[in-house]
Amino acid sequence: MKGAVFYKKGDLRVEDIEIRKPKSYEVTLKVEYCGVCGTDKHILAGAEGAGYTPPGTVLGHEFSGVITEVGENVKGIAVGDRVCVDPNDMCGKCYYCKQGIGHFCEDMIGIGTTVNGGFAEFCTVNAKQVYKIPDSLSLKEAAMAEPVACCLHGMDLINMRAGQTVMIIGGGTIGMIMLQLAKASGASTLIMIEPVESKRKMASKFGADITIDPFNDRIEEALAKAGVKQIDTTIECVGLVKTMNMAIDFTGKGGTAMLFGLTEPDSEMIIKPFDLFKREITVKASYINPYTQMRAINLLSSGIVDVNSLITDIVGLDNINDVFMTDKYKNSGKILIKP
Repeated sequence: MKGAVFYKKGDLRVEDIEIRKPKSYEVTLKVEYCGVCGTDKHILAGAEGAGYTPPGTVLGHEFSGVITEVGENVKGIAVGDRVCVDPNDMCGKCYYCKQGIGHFCEDMIGIGTTVNGGFAEFCTVNAKQVYKIPDSLSLKEAAMAEPVACCLHGMDLINMRAGQTVMIIGGGTIGMIMLQLAKASGASTLIMIEPVESKRKMASKFGADITIDPFNDRIEEALAKAGVKQIDTTIECVGLVKTMNMAIDFTGKGGTAMLFGLTEPDSEMIIKPFDLFKREITVKASYINPYTQMRAINLLSSGIVDVNSLITDIVGLDNINDVFMTDKYKNSGKILIKP
């Protein structure tokens, strides 16, 4: 089969590799779609994602497919089942797993980050990591379950209350998912900060009450004109120190700033504790998708979260380097690889 193998910074090769036979507790699936994530871009740029990626690893951790083979001890999953994959395989034995915070697992297996993932024609994984999807959910949508699950974890940490005013910074895929989740959670006023006009229009479609171009508009003036006095929650979805500082600056008294975007590992921020004290704000971060995959599938199958509108390009595996190495897809929305 073909797979996109990471070797080092800037070196992703599509080559022939073996389909690994499933062990007694594993399944093999034919990959239908695999999403390109910011983590993949970080890894290929030479930075660490959620964990260290060894050279020789097939990337891709947001994927769906159809089961082609099951191990002898696997129950509840059969050949032909349509599934998506939770890529974060916790050991269940370490200190953190036993404390109920398994996403900090000391022996985490990251499918598509520490072991071979979904940028390939087939992938073999632990059966407990696959989730059968309902007939109403397409395999394209199911490939988006992992990013939705990550966003759900972030929303859980925010503890947002109905009637609050929420600002989203960054109208990429994650920002649009966060916008929809905030709307579904009862936000009364939704603000999107995004420089690209087409993305601002999409944000309005998803329920944003106010959209602001940070390059050409004065954000403070736009908020004042709209009558916004207090922003209860800001959610940063860009991954830059500048926009993270913006999230903290715009968070109102007693509010929460969620720094969701993934920065470079060595990025640093200057925070003034006295400023936090005066406003009594909470600054939070969110790490991967613990125990939220099933809820993500439920939201997608119910139609509460629309990901179809976010998918702009489907690219064949042979052309995967165009996604990472050229500007062709620079302003695209969500890109799916179809092996």
